[in-house]
Amino acid sequence: MRKILTTEAQSPRSGIPADSVGIVEPQSHTFPGPFKLACGRVLDEYTLMYETYGTLNADKSNGVLICHALSGHHHAAGYHSESDKRPGWWDHYIGPGKPIDTNKFFVVALNNLGGCHGSTGPASINPATGKPWGPDFPPLRARDWVHSQAQLADLLGIQQWAAVVGGSLGGMQAMRWSLEYPERVHHCVVIASAMKLSAQNIAFNETARQAITSDPDFRDGRYLEENTLPRHGLAVARMIGHITYLSDDGLGKKFGRELRSGTFEQGVEELVEFQVQSYLRHQGDSFSGSFDPNTYILMTRALDYFDLAREYGDDPVTAFSHARCKFLLVSFTSDWRFAPERSREIADALMHANVPVTYAEVESPMGHDAFLLPNERYEKVFAAYMNNVAKELHGELQA
Repeated sequence: MRKILTTEAQSPRSGIPADSVGIVEPQSHTFPGPFKLACGRVLDEYTLMYETYGTLNADKSNGVLICHALSGHHHAAGYHSESDKRPGWWDHYIGPGKPIDTNKFFVVALNNLGGCHGSTGPASINPATGKPWGPDFPPLRARDWVHSQAQLADLLGIQQWAAVVGGSLGGMQAMRWSLEYPERVHHCVVIASAMKLSAQNIAFNETARQAITSDPDFRDGRYLEENTLPRHGLAVARMIGHITYLSDDGLGKKFGRELRSGTFEQGVEELVEFQVQSYLRHQGDSFSGSFDPNTYILMTRALDYFDLAREYGDDPVTAFSHARCKFLLVSFTSDWRFAPERSREIADALMHANVPVTYAEVESPMGHDAFLLPNERYEKVFAAYMNNVAKELHGELQA
């Protein structure tokens, strides 16, 4: 049997919170090809970086897959060392006693194919050339991620996930799982997502891509070969995206029109900088130092291309008629990028397809980012649903 690494026991003096999964060790595996992509191209092999939290039970039925959003990665919970200042990106919701309870579930989080945190992607070396893939990396679709995730499940010996969970782009992957592998998903949790992007969303993504490609250091995507990096373009792209993840009310309450520097005093000529300007620049600068620009382009295009019902006569009811799992849908009132209307469309299609669905619309001023942040009602809904998933595993609820 293949050994599965789990989290380490933590000393109470380690400074790591008691409800954390603790110190975790990333793992990687290289899968042999051929791996055929939706675009028709074939990868001879590919590597996935992933982390696991909790313990896989004897019949391997308690696995939960975490599908990440645009800029996410495998480090979803815990710490890589005691000196880490920040835990994984969804640490508030994964851990002992948390909604995705690692005392009950074996949680798998990965960096998707095409990513830039250890999995094969544009920044990886193309074995055919010995140079970074760059713009030559194949375009990807959500189904490519799902098929690669299925190979990871095979590696771990998991035939059916207790739940596949994702927010935003991750929710799109979760829905695709329910159609591509209906027999391998028991529950599907879709948070702040949609069956396809609106024209406005596509427009925001294209504007972000233009910011990257118009940077002189982009060099037609071959910046790594030429030892440059379009940091300014990527920073602007992140700023554009970040604005769409927040709400007008949330920005207003956090920053208003407060100044970071300068004055409006008459007779004084001094450059004025608003707090929100400084915040956005900080977000852009931080992101541009840790993310690959070609990956950003690839991921946003995959977002644009996603259309759950395209191959089902553009009928979502027909699409979801292939699903065999139960669904939890969550949306947030101030999320205008993936508005509650989009989740209600999913719920309506599922109901018409006679697929069991629970839907919660959560009050929040935090916009699209609300799915990542603490919220009492969200936590209660999420925890209650996942607790029922755990009870089903133990036969305490009617399936």
